[in-house]
Amino acid sequence: MGKYNLPDMPYDYAALEPAITGEILELHHAKHHAAYVKGANDTLERLAEARDKGEFGGLVGLEKTFAFNLSGHVLHSIFWENLSPDGGDRPDGALRDAIDEHFGTFEAFQKQLTTATAGVQGSGWGILAWEPLGKRLIVEQVYDHHGNVGMNSTPLLVFDAWEHAYYLQYRNVRPDYVEKLWGLVNWNDVAARFADVQSQAG
Repeated sequence: MGKYNLPDMPYDYAALEPAITGEILELHHAKHHAAYVKGANDTLERLAEARDKGEFGGLVGLEKTFAFNLSGHVLHSIFWENLSPDGGDRPDGALRDAIDEHFGTFEAFQKQLTTATAGVQGSGWGILAWEPLGKRLIVEQVYDHHGNVGMNSTPLLVFDAWEHAYYLQYRNVRPDYVEKLWGLVNWNDVAARFADVQSQAG
């Protein structure tokens, strides 16, 4: 059975400075993301043990723990690819057209995602996602890693609003950190994810 693995970073830890310090990025990837990978793998083993023994009294807690850690792994894996030292500006092509269609303007979309990310209660994420049933782009607020999302949506651009992502540098001023993220967005990666979901839709 396959195990989850911590992905390599697509750039050096210091590559996103000054927006995100190398110290924060190293802790974020090598400690926090790694912990979610380990948590997902450990919980899979505990679920297998429960099946082998036929003891499912703790199943609800195990399922929640697995969802938490797996979603943390998935979202962080997207987050690293969504950012680039050469990022910023705004998208073009089909993604730009879709943003204009579903949000009115890029500025309106940017304000909505910024507000969603900065306003997460506690820990969580702001996410631009594709919702295939309505065939539209949506912005979602995610609490922790896996709450408050449309079940069928696919994340395209994710902004991490957990304190470990910014607190050492921005303290409690999350909006300043979110503003800096816009200058790092790898729109080529976001556009490729958008093209992928469009191809799957036929």
